Amino acid sequence: QVQFVESGGGLVQSGGSLRLSCAASGIIFSIYHMAWYRQAPGKQRELVATITSGGSTNYADSVKGRFTISRDNAKGTVYLQMNSLKPEDTAVYYCNAHNSRGPFFPSWGQGTQVTVSS
Repeated sequence: QVQFVESGGGLVQSGGSLRLSCAASGIIFSIYHMAWYRQAPGKQRELVATITSGGSTNYADSVKGRFTISRDNAKGTVYLQMNSLKPEDTAVYYCNAHNSRGPFFPSWGQGTQVTVSS
């Protein structure tokens, strides 16, 4: 069965950087488009960034120019480099496979908490 394990979150000051990792298992990682999502307190989960199986990327307007998604197919891992962090980036961050309809798998990992102080 598919499993996602997110890591790398923490507490950082506004303007700081973090690099998140998500290790996937139980799937043929290289064939899936992957994505990072986030959920802030009291809000719905939102799409942050996507990367296709071929490496093409796309970003939510709110993070464009600040975040970079990447993947290592040999390690079955997707990354999110987050720079110039803002308090509004505070959320729990999750990864999942992704298609045009949204998250591909119904199961989610535990997520990793990112807290940005002002």
